[in-house]
Amino acid sequence: MMMFLAGFGILLVAFLAVAVRLWRGKPSGMNLPPGSLGWPYIGETLQMYSQNPNVFFASKQTRYGNIFKTHILGCPCIMIASPEAARFVLVNQAHLFKPTFPKSKERMIGPQALFFHQGDYHARLRKLVQRSFLPEAIRSIVPDIESLALRALDSWEGNTINTFQEMKRYAFQVALLSIFGPDEVFDREDLKQSYYVVEKGYNSMPINLPGTLFNKAMKARKHLSEILTQIIAARRANGKVMNKDLLGSLMQSKDGNLQALTDEQIADNIIGVIFAAQDTTASVLTWIVKYLRDHPSFLQAVTTEQEAIRRAKDSDGHLTWEDTKNMPLTCRVIQETLRMATILSFTFREAVQDVEYKGYLIPKGWKVMPLFRNLHHSPEFFPDPQKFDPTRFEVPPKPNTFMPFGSGAHSCPGNELAKLEMLILVHHMTTKFRWDIVGTGSGIQYCPFPVPKDGLPIKINRKKCVHGLC
Repeated sequence: MMMFLAGFGILLVAFLAVAVRLWRGKPSGMNLPPGSLGWPYIGETLQMYSQNPNVFFASKQTRYGNIFKTHILGCPCIMIASPEAARFVLVNQAHLFKPTFPKSKERMIGPQALFFHQGDYHARLRKLVQRSFLPEAIRSIVPDIESLALRALDSWEGNTINTFQEMKRYAFQVALLSIFGPDEVFDREDLKQSYYVVEKGYNSMPINLPGTLFNKAMKARKHLSEILTQIIAARRANGKVMNKDLLGSLMQSKDGNLQALTDEQIADNIIGVIFAAQDTTASVLTWIVKYLRDHPSFLQAVTTEQEAIRRAKDSDGHLTWEDTKNMPLTCRVIQETLRMATILSFTFREAVQDVEYKGYLIPKGWKVMPLFRNLHHSPEFFPDPQKFDPTRFEVPPKPNTFMPFGSGAHSCPGNELAKLEMLILVHHMTTKFRWDIVGTGSGIQYCPFPVPKDGLPIKINRKKCVHGLC
């Protein structure tokens, strides 16, 4: 019994020693940024999640300045909230900071996905993905996106809808369109249903036991990969490898001495693109609907701009790529929504070696988090930052103060597609429909992106025809 207690005591001391070392991160004497690491292992995670996370970060910035340390989600972290520091981490010295995600999320999406890597593999993948989202590539699918927008709006007419959930369905359909093109997959309900199960497990506890959300999601993830492998094989058999969509681009990846991507790599990146394209775009669209309804003068101004585009068209009234380039006020509304809502409040990087920045040490293995929301809500860069005012974007923001799609080599390659699908939906929603928020419309929930409480329920109805417009 004494030997057991002695052994247990040694293990306990060893555990505490490791925990304290992880907590402190580096021996004393190192010039770490100011801040608090909280409790061993737990750090300040409870403090962050006991309130709005943005309030937690803002209070830290007020107390410690634009660079400070903390310990959240089991990791020691350096937070940065200045344009110069964000550029240092994301652009100038990006090779010193690798993208990082929880291992459970890597498994769920796929470890070969674009945003889990850096270096040559990342550069090659980014080139392939971006090729499918350049303006010359996406302009050809404007009619198909418009068809999806009209189909969604018709299904909402006369109903009370959960705006966020309906916007997710719309964004998901656009993502499939950009990946597979207009002639494939839309009837593959097995693909859609498998992805919906995977999606539910993204932010679940990573406990892989039968019956848990994570376990169900991992099984669905395996089935989803099998479906994608079948689609890839069918496309090869039908001679459709040269299609100009994302799948075609990934399948045409052989370049000189470089081997073609494996089916597993292609599947991981397709799932990664769906993950990146759905919730973020849906969140922004939900906030646009709310902000326009809350600010009637801007709603009227956007409607006037969009009705002018409709009047200038022929009888079929279909939008063109050129039309979407003639919506300056609507574009500013999107920009201001991206600033106000800041769907991605921060991003994760990890130092691959000890790095010095402005006299402070960023230790190897520590997470580094550029705080986009703190920049977007800084009165120094955006006067009266809590006010919704799209006119502020009549003047371009200062460099590195507005980064809704990130910055540098890991910025979102699909940002042009996201803006295009927003413009098309807003055009038809403002010219043909009116909507009212059901309930107070106040409050925010995080799932994990910020959205209005309860997904913003709205009642939507078609407008009466006025001067030939309906």
